[in-house]
Amino acid sequence: MLAVSFAFQPDLFAASPVKLKAKSAILINAANGKILYTKKADRPMQPASLTKILTLYLLHEAINAGKIYPSDRVKISTDAYFTGGSSMFLEDGSDVELEDLIKGIAVVSANDASIAVAEYIGGDVASFVKMMNAKARELGMNHSHFMNPNGLPARGQVSTARDIAKLARAYIRDFPESLSLHAMQSFTYRNITQTNHNVLLKYYPDVDGLKTGFVRAAGFHLVVTARRDDTRLIAVVLGEKNPGIRAKEAEKLLDQGFKTMKVKERASKRKLLQEKNAIS
Repeated sequence: MLAVSFAFQPDLFAASPVKLKAKSAILINAANGKILYTKKADRPMQPASLTKILTLYLLHEAINAGKIYPSDRVKISTDAYFTGGSSMFLEDGSDVELEDLIKGIAVVSANDASIAVAEYIGGDVASFVKMMNAKARELGMNHSHFMNPNGLPARGQVSTARDIAKLARAYIRDFPESLSLHAMQSFTYRNITQTNHNVLLKYYPDVDGLKTGFVRAAGFHLVVTARRDDTRLIAVVLGEKNPGIRAKEAEKLLDQGFKTMKVKERASKRKLLQEKNAIS
Protein backbone atom coordinates (compact mmCIF):
# COMPACT_ATOMS: atom_id res chain seq x y z
CA MET A 1 0.00 0.00 0.00
CA LEU A 2 1.46 3.36 -0.99
CA ALA A 3 1.88 5.95 1.73
CA VAL A 4 -0.27 9.04 1.45
CA SER A 5 0.25 12.46 2.95
CA PHE A 6 -1.55 15.72 3.59
CA ALA A 7 0.65 18.73 4.05
CA PHE A 8 0.70 22.47 3.64
CA GLN A 9 4.11 23.98 3.01
CA PRO A 10 4.33 26.04 6.24
CA ASP A 11 6.19 29.04 4.85
CA LEU A 12 4.00 29.42 1.79
CA PHE A 13 0.28 28.96 2.43
CA ALA A 14 0.24 29.44 6.20
CA ALA A 15 -1.26 32.92 6.03
CA SER A 16 -4.18 31.82 3.89
CA PRO A 17 -4.41 28.02 3.78
CA VAL A 18 -6.30 26.55 0.84
CA LYS A 19 -8.86 23.88 1.62
CA LEU A 20 -9.75 21.63 -1.29
CA LYS A 21 -12.40 18.97 -1.77
CA ALA A 22 -10.16 17.08 -4.18
CA LYS A 23 -9.10 13.56 -3.22
CA SER A 24 -5.55 14.50 -4.15
CA ALA A 25 -3.78 17.68 -5.24
CA ILE A 26 -0.43 19.37 -5.70
CA LEU A 27 0.88 22.78 -6.78
CA ILE A 28 4.43 23.30 -8.00
CA ASN A 29 6.65 26.02 -9.37
CA ALA A 30 7.38 24.92 -12.92
CA ALA A 31 10.78 26.61 -12.99
CA ASN A 32 12.38 24.56 -10.24
CA GLY A 33 9.82 21.92 -9.32
CA LYS A 34 9.42 23.29 -5.80
CA ILE A 35 6.25 22.06 -4.15
CA LEU A 36 3.99 24.86 -2.91
CA TYR A 37 1.07 22.74 -1.73
CA THR A 38 0.12 19.09 -1.37
CA LYS A 39 -2.90 17.10 -0.34
CA LYS A 40 -2.45 13.33 -0.40
CA ALA A 41 -0.24 13.78 -3.45
CA ASP A 42 0.92 10.15 -3.41
CA ARG A 43 -2.56 8.65 -3.33
CA PRO A 44 -2.80 6.11 -6.20
CA MET A 45 -5.66 6.83 -8.61
CA GLN A 46 -6.69 6.05 -12.16
CA PRO A 47 -5.21 8.91 -14.22
CA ALA A 48 -7.95 8.95 -16.90
CA SER A 49 -7.14 11.22 -19.84
CA LEU A 50 -4.19 12.80 -18.02
CA THR A 51 -2.49 9.71 -19.44
CA LYS A 52 -2.50 11.49 -22.80
CA ILE A 53 0.16 13.93 -21.58
CA LEU A 54 2.60 11.02 -21.59
CA THR A 55 1.38 9.92 -25.03
CA LEU A 56 1.97 13.46 -26.30
CA TYR A 57 5.40 13.57 -24.65
CA LEU A 58 6.50 10.51 -26.63
CA LEU A 59 4.94 11.92 -29.78
CA HIS A 60 6.78 15.24 -29.54
CA GLU A 61 9.97 13.43 -28.63
CA ALA A 62 9.72 11.35 -31.81
CA ILE A 63 9.11 14.50 -33.86
CA ASN A 64 12.12 16.28 -32.35
CA ALA A 65 14.26 13.22 -33.09
CA GLY A 66 13.22 13.34 -36.75
CA LYS A 67 11.58 9.91 -36.58
CA ILE A 68 8.17 11.26 -37.58
CA TYR A 69 6.82 14.55 -38.93
CA PRO A 70 3.60 16.52 -38.33
CA SER A 71 2.86 16.27 -42.07
CA ASP A 72 2.93 12.43 -42.02
CA ARG A 73 -0.24 10.65 -43.09
CA VAL A 74 -1.44 8.10 -40.54
CA LYS A 75 -3.74 5.25 -41.56
CA ILE A 76 -6.60 4.79 -39.12
CA SER A 77 -7.06 1.20 -38.00
CA THR A 78 -10.32 -0.51 -37.11
CA ASP A 79 -9.19 -0.62 -33.48
CA ALA A 80 -8.70 3.13 -33.44
CA TYR A 81 -12.04 3.68 -35.15
CA PHE A 82 -13.95 1.61 -32.58
CA THR A 83 -12.29 3.18 -29.53
CA GLY A 84 -14.94 4.47 -27.15
CA GLY A 85 -15.24 7.66 -25.15
CA SER A 86 -14.12 11.09 -26.31
CA SER A 87 -13.40 11.09 -30.02
CA MET A 88 -12.47 13.21 -33.03
CA PHE A 89 -14.60 10.87 -35.15
CA LEU A 90 -11.90 9.32 -37.28
CA GLU A 91 -13.00 7.15 -40.20
CA ASP A 92 -11.91 3.54 -40.46
CA GLY A 93 -9.19 3.15 -43.11
CA SER A 94 -8.75 6.88 -43.69
CA ASP A 95 -5.38 8.66 -43.89
CA VAL A 96 -5.13 11.53 -41.41
CA GLU A 97 -2.36 14.08 -41.07
CA LEU A 98 -0.44 13.54 -37.84
CA GLU A 99 -0.78 17.22 -36.95
CA ASP A 100 -4.57 16.81 -36.82
CA LEU A 101 -4.23 13.80 -34.55
CA ILE A 102 -2.00 15.82 -32.21
CA LYS A 103 -4.60 18.58 -32.01
CA GLY A 104 -7.33 16.00 -31.48
CA ILE A 105 -5.49 14.57 -28.48
CA ALA A 106 -4.40 17.90 -27.00
CA VAL A 107 -7.62 19.86 -27.48
CA VAL A 108 -10.56 17.42 -27.44
CA SER A 109 -8.88 14.47 -25.68
CA ALA A 110 -9.57 12.11 -28.57
CA ASN A 111 -9.22 8.47 -27.55
CA ASP A 112 -9.32 7.27 -31.15
CA ALA A 113 -6.46 9.60 -32.11
CA SER A 114 -4.41 8.32 -29.15
CA ILE A 115 -4.71 4.75 -30.40
CA ALA A 116 -3.81 5.81 -33.95
CA VAL A 117 -0.70 7.63 -32.72
CA ALA A 118 0.33 4.72 -30.49
CA GLU A 119 0.10 2.32 -33.43
CA TYR A 120 2.00 4.70 -35.68
CA ILE A 121 4.89 5.30 -33.28
CA GLY A 122 5.10 1.93 -31.55
CA GLY A 123 3.96 -0.37 -34.34
CA ASP A 124 1.18 -1.58 -32.05
CA VAL A 125 -0.44 -0.38 -28.83
CA ALA A 126 1.32 -2.89 -26.58
CA SER A 127 4.76 -1.78 -27.76
CA PHE A 128 3.85 1.87 -27.31
CA VAL A 129 2.63 1.21 -23.77
CA LYS A 130 6.03 -0.31 -22.98
CA MET A 131 7.58 2.93 -24.23
CA MET A 132 5.21 4.88 -21.99
CA ASN A 133 6.18 2.99 -18.86
CA ALA A 134 9.89 3.25 -19.68
CA LYS A 135 9.55 7.01 -20.09
CA ALA A 136 7.53 7.28 -16.87
CA ARG A 137 10.38 5.59 -14.98
CA GLU A 138 12.90 7.88 -16.66
CA LEU A 139 10.90 10.93 -15.53
CA GLY A 140 10.80 9.70 -11.94
CA MET A 141 7.11 8.76 -11.95
CA ASN A 142 7.75 6.06 -9.39
CA HIS A 143 4.14 5.34 -8.47
CA SER A 144 2.68 5.17 -11.98
CA HIS A 145 1.89 2.37 -14.38
CA PHE A 146 0.08 2.65 -17.69
CA MET A 147 -1.94 0.09 -19.63
CA ASN A 148 -3.09 2.15 -22.62
CA PRO A 149 -2.30 5.47 -24.36
CA ASN A 150 -5.61 7.23 -23.71
CA GLY A 151 -6.53 6.64 -20.06
CA LEU A 152 -9.66 4.58 -20.59
CA PRO A 153 -10.32 2.40 -17.51
CA ALA A 154 -7.91 -0.52 -17.30
CA ARG A 155 -6.93 -2.77 -14.41
CA GLY A 156 -3.48 -1.82 -13.15
CA GLN A 157 -3.45 1.67 -14.67
CA VAL A 158 -2.52 4.08 -11.90
CA SER A 159 -0.74 7.34 -11.15
CA THR A 160 -0.57 10.05 -8.49
CA ALA A 161 -0.88 13.82 -8.36
CA ARG A 162 2.84 14.09 -7.64
CA ASP A 163 3.77 11.92 -10.62
CA ILE A 164 1.40 13.81 -12.93
CA ALA A 165 2.99 17.09 -11.81
CA LYS A 166 6.42 15.68 -12.65
CA LEU A 167 5.16 14.65 -16.07
CA ALA A 168 3.50 18.00 -16.77
CA ARG A 169 6.63 19.90 -15.75
CA ALA A 170 8.87 17.77 -17.98
CA TYR A 171 6.41 18.08 -20.87
CA ILE A 172 6.30 21.88 -20.68
CA ARG A 173 10.06 22.12 -20.16
CA ASP A 174 10.99 19.84 -23.05
CA PHE A 175 8.25 20.86 -25.49
CA PRO A 176 7.17 24.42 -24.62
CA GLU A 177 5.76 24.87 -28.11
CA SER A 178 3.08 22.30 -27.29
CA LEU A 179 1.28 24.85 -25.11
CA SER A 180 0.07 26.66 -28.23
CA LEU A 181 -2.04 23.56 -28.94
CA HIS A 182 -3.27 23.08 -25.40
CA ALA A 183 -4.33 26.73 -25.33
CA MET A 184 -6.72 26.20 -28.26
CA GLN A 185 -10.29 26.54 -27.01
CA SER A 186 -11.78 24.45 -29.81
CA PHE A 187 -10.83 22.14 -32.67
CA THR A 188 -12.69 21.34 -35.88
CA TYR A 189 -12.26 18.08 -37.80
CA ARG A 190 -14.60 16.80 -40.53
CA ASN A 191 -16.74 19.91 -39.96
CA ILE A 192 -17.31 18.86 -36.35
CA THR A 193 -16.25 21.50 -33.84
CA GLN A 194 -15.55 20.46 -30.25
CA THR A 195 -14.52 22.65 -27.35
CA ASN A 196 -11.63 22.21 -24.95
CA HIS A 197 -12.91 20.96 -21.56
CA ASN A 198 -10.35 23.11 -19.73
CA VAL A 199 -12.71 26.02 -19.04
CA LEU A 200 -9.98 28.00 -17.25
CA LEU A 201 -8.57 28.79 -20.69
CA LYS A 202 -11.56 31.08 -21.08
CA TYR A 203 -11.97 32.40 -17.54
CA TYR A 204 -8.44 32.61 -16.10
CA PRO A 205 -6.28 34.93 -18.26
CA ASP A 206 -2.91 33.43 -17.28
CA VAL A 207 -3.86 29.81 -18.07
CA ASP A 208 -2.48 28.30 -21.30
CA GLY A 209 -2.95 24.55 -20.71
CA LEU A 210 -2.97 21.65 -19.95
CA LYS A 211 -5.35 18.62 -19.67
CA THR A 212 -8.61 17.36 -18.20
CA GLY A 213 -9.67 13.82 -17.41
CA PHE A 214 -12.54 11.73 -16.04
CA VAL A 215 -13.24 8.13 -15.17
CA ARG A 216 -16.16 7.09 -13.01
CA ALA A 217 -13.97 5.21 -10.52
CA ALA A 218 -11.73 8.20 -9.79
CA GLY A 219 -13.73 11.34 -10.58
CA PHE A 220 -12.87 14.51 -12.47
CA HIS A 221 -9.21 15.48 -12.88
CA LEU A 222 -7.45 18.62 -14.07
CA VAL A 223 -3.85 19.57 -14.71
CA VAL A 224 -3.57 23.26 -15.35
CA THR A 225 -0.62 25.55 -15.95
CA ALA A 226 -0.54 29.32 -15.85
CA ARG A 227 2.12 31.99 -16.29
CA ARG A 228 2.11 35.40 -14.66
CA ASP A 229 5.11 37.64 -15.34
CA ASP A 230 8.12 35.34 -14.91
CA THR A 231 6.34 32.76 -12.76
CA ARG A 232 4.77 29.58 -14.14
CA LEU A 233 2.77 27.31 -11.86
CA ILE A 234 1.38 23.82 -12.40
CA ALA A 235 -1.65 22.69 -10.40
CA VAL A 236 -3.03 19.15 -10.30
CA VAL A 237 -6.40 18.30 -8.74
CA LEU A 238 -7.67 14.73 -8.82
CA GLY A 239 -10.97 13.13 -7.89
CA GLU A 240 -13.37 16.06 -7.97
CA LYS A 241 -17.15 15.55 -8.09
CA ASN A 242 -17.79 17.54 -11.27
CA PRO A 243 -16.01 19.69 -13.88
CA GLY A 244 -17.05 22.96 -12.21
CA ILE A 245 -15.51 22.03 -8.87
CA ARG A 246 -12.24 20.87 -10.44
CA ALA A 247 -11.90 24.22 -12.23
CA LYS A 248 -12.71 26.27 -9.12
CA GLU A 249 -10.30 24.32 -6.95
CA ALA A 250 -7.47 24.60 -9.48
CA GLU A 251 -8.21 28.34 -9.65
CA LYS A 252 -7.90 28.55 -5.85
CA LEU A 253 -4.48 26.94 -5.98
CA LEU A 254 -3.26 29.23 -8.75
CA ASP A 255 -4.55 32.37 -7.03
CA GLN A 256 -2.89 31.54 -3.74
CA GLY A 257 0.26 30.33 -5.47
CA PHE A 258 0.76 33.53 -7.45
CA LYS A 259 -0.01 35.62 -4.36
CA THR A 260 2.54 33.68 -2.33
CA MET A 261 5.22 33.91 -5.02
CA LYS A 262 4.68 37.66 -5.23
CA VAL A 263 5.14 38.06 -1.48
CA LYS A 264 8.31 35.97 -1.54
CA GLU A 265 9.64 37.98 -4.49
CA ARG A 266 9.10 41.25 -2.63
CA ALA A 267 10.73 39.86 0.49
CA SER A 268 13.73 38.72 -1.55
CA LYS A 269 14.09 42.16 -3.14
CA ARG A 270 13.92 43.85 0.27
CA LYS A 271 16.60 41.53 1.61
CA LEU A 272 18.90 42.26 -1.34
CA LEU A 273 18.36 46.00 -0.89
CA GLN A 274 19.14 45.78 2.83
CA GLU A 275 22.32 43.82 2.12
CA LYS A 276 23.37 46.35 -0.52
CA ASN A 277 22.78 49.27 1.87
CA ALA A 278 24.69 47.50 4.62
CA ILE A 279 27.71 47.04 2.34
CA SER A 280 27.68 50.64 1.15
